[in-house]
Parts: sequence; structure tokens; C-alpha cells
Amino acid sequence: MELNVLNIKGETTGRTVTLNDAIFGIEPNDHAIYLDVKQHLANKRQGTHKSKERSEMSGSTRKLIRQKGSGGARRGDINSPVLVGGARVFGPKPRDYSFKLNKKVKSLARKSALSYKAKENSIVILEDFSFETPKTKDFAAMIKDLKLENSKMLLVLPENNKFVYLSARNLQRASVVTASELNTYKVLNASNLILTERSVEMIEKLLNA
Repeated sequence: MELNVLNIKGETTGRTVTLNDAIFGIEPNDHAIYLDVKQHLANKRQGTHKSKERSEMSGSTRKLIRQKGSGGARRGDINSPVLVGGARVFGPKPRDYSFKLNKKVKSLARKSALSYKAKENSIVILEDFSFETPKTKDFAAMIKDLKLENSKMLLVLPENNKFVYLSARNLQRASVVTASELNTYKVLNASNLILTERSVEMIEKLLNA
């Protein structure tokens, strides 16, 4: 796929970039995408949830009512799970939700997500640029010139750029990542993908490794 390279004012530079079909033109694998997104969300979970079980509750262990004849459920002390304010049976405990995923599956998932964006014509190629100072106004103007102000966009840079990141930080629908930080979830979560010329090279280099 061949795309025109635009400048930050949304004008055509006269140059084109050819996207690698082995990365941007494959048949998407939905199951690989599902696994990669599932792992990403699982790894973000703290897993610090905790509820008290019967042995951890404070209170008397005196048997409140006799075992039989009450017509209700049998219960022992005041910490019984059948009582309001009692302990919880099989409640949540702190745990680690993360799980392993093979590198080839993760790579296939990223390629599949990028291929979906290419099929939807949701990829914009931007010439390499930088800001001299962090200015949200300039970043917002760039998005408006690219006619993406009403969509959720993800800008991919070849390397960290503090001024560009700070300029986009306060915009609700804009995100900035480097090519090495790009993952399946972020690609699918954005309506439009903005790639700089060097970031395209970086992505192809990383996913072909």
C-alpha cells in the first residue's frame, strides 16, 4: 500500500511511503488479537482485592441458636456467612492476573491490528517533525489541519519527544507513543493512526525482527 506523506499543516509533500504488506497487508488473526488484548488488560490489573473469611473476622464464637428446631439455616457464631455482616465464603484474595504469551503470537496480533487500520484507510503518514516548546495549541492546530479533530487518534513517533508528548497530554482524544511502545490494544483503541516516516521504518524493523 502506498500513502502520501503529509506535513503538519495537512498538505501533501509530494513524497510517498510504501507500507510493507507483510505487516500492514496480512489477513488479520482475530484470536491472536484477542489474546494480546486480554494479556494487556490482565497485566494492568493490580489484583489487590481482598475480603475477610470466617477465620479472619473478630467476634464471639458462641453458638447463637440451637442446631435444630429453629426452622432456619443452621449457623454457629456471629461471623457465619449466612448472617448479614458475617464473613464471605470463597471471597477474592490477592492474586497476579498476568500470563505468558509467545512473542510470535504478540507479533501476529500487532500485524493484524495494523492491517485492520490499513484496510479501513485509517492510517495517516506524517513527515518527521518536532516542537521547540510544549504547546497544546500547536498540537491541536496540527490535528485540525489533518481533519482528525473529531476522532480518537494515536501518534507514533520513532523515539521519545518530550515536547510533542507534553503538547498532546491535555487533549482527551490524542495519545502519543513511540514505535517500541506500540501495542495491539493502543492501535485498536484509536480511530486513526498517525505514523511519521521514521516510525514506519521502526515498526517494520521491530516486527520483522
